[in-house]
Amino acid sequence: MSNIALIGHEMANTFPAERTLSVPSRATGLRDRHLRITPPSTDAAVPAAPVDEAWPAFHGMYGNTTAMHELFRVICRVGRTDVTVLVRGESGTGKELVARALHEESARRGKPFVALNCSALPSELVESELFGHTRGAFTGAVKDRGGLFEAAHGGTLFLDEIGDLGPLAQAKVLRALESGEVMRVGRTRSTRVDVRVIAATNRPLEVMVNDGRFREDLLYRLNVIPLVLPPLRERTDDVPLLAHHFAQLFAVRHGLPMRSLSEEATAMLTHYDWPGNVRELRNVIEGAIVLCDGAEIAVCDLPAAIGNRAGSVSTVAAMFTSMTTRLAEQAIDLPFAEAREHALREFDRAYLGAALARHEGNIARTARALGLHRQSLQKLLARRDMREHPTSMSSFGRE
Repeated sequence: MSNIALIGHEMANTFPAERTLSVPSRATGLRDRHLRITPPSTDAAVPAAPVDEAWPAFHGMYGNTTAMHELFRVICRVGRTDVTVLVRGESGTGKELVARALHEESARRGKPFVALNCSALPSELVESELFGHTRGAFTGAVKDRGGLFEAAHGGTLFLDEIGDLGPLAQAKVLRALESGEVMRVGRTRSTRVDVRVIAATNRPLEVMVNDGRFREDLLYRLNVIPLVLPPLRERTDDVPLLAHHFAQLFAVRHGLPMRSLSEEATAMLTHYDWPGNVRELRNVIEGAIVLCDGAEIAVCDLPAAIGNRAGSVSTVAAMFTSMTTRLAEQAIDLPFAEAREHALREFDRAYLGAALARHEGNIARTARALGLHRQSLQKLLARRDMREHPTSMSSFGRE
């Protein structure tokens, strides 16, 4: 079966509130970091979630591209079944969000959604965490405890970073998938479980199979429906939409005024290659919303790394062309002198912000690159209300 290219992204507060399962184990404190259980929905009916071509949101995923709408359709189709799905993609592309959407589109949505980060588990704890244990099975096992397969009974178990499981855990997961039974550590009798498994990884499992680090039969069992999430750099048309969504989200969360993104900032975000994918974009916008002092998020409100990696000559040229057109349209009804002052102010902010970003906020280096004295640049920044430039705060006044 050929891979189906899918697109997703991380978003906070999209699904019902989660609770941490607090159960005694040898991994005291670990469960808070690697396990999440979503309580059952109060409405057990399968939700009708048609794809609306005019609306870009679907189960917390946002996109106006053809690929995004195809993603929504595939989730609707696959979600109605109990087929095992292997979601693949770089870190930050939204693998868990896709798993949650598959659960919400299924008849299991009224049952638990259990998410486990396999990479957060020490190898010696994996068997106990997944399959449970009996009292006295090992030191610290003070009472019987069910594992995550049992906790997800009737619902969905999402095994994130499945490639990090060790050989013993891989064998037991394979047996559970094939037989529908699990056996607690220290017990001789199996327990039937009804669980849909969705797995995810950012590792090359085929290479790991060839190296003997991952079971070939488990890969075949998981890879019934392979879904591959492309990195954000391959769908940059969705960057403005995502950035606007995150700006709204964090303005509300932090009790701050809603701010739009300037065209120059949007252009710079669109030309950035996003090595951290949507998770990185989310964090960038949250920081910009908190630190922004203007009416909109400008280039100077973005981290220095964005300008350094996106600041090619063509990008900067496109940014200023866009800015010039916008300023002319905004100021067309103003007297010439007032319109020119407005344009100069906006030009200075955009130009100086981009220059500071390129030089990682270092005032001395920026001044030398612009052919200005350091004191002159500081005065210009103050005059343009850029005294507290976020990218330069750590190096303001340093050589």
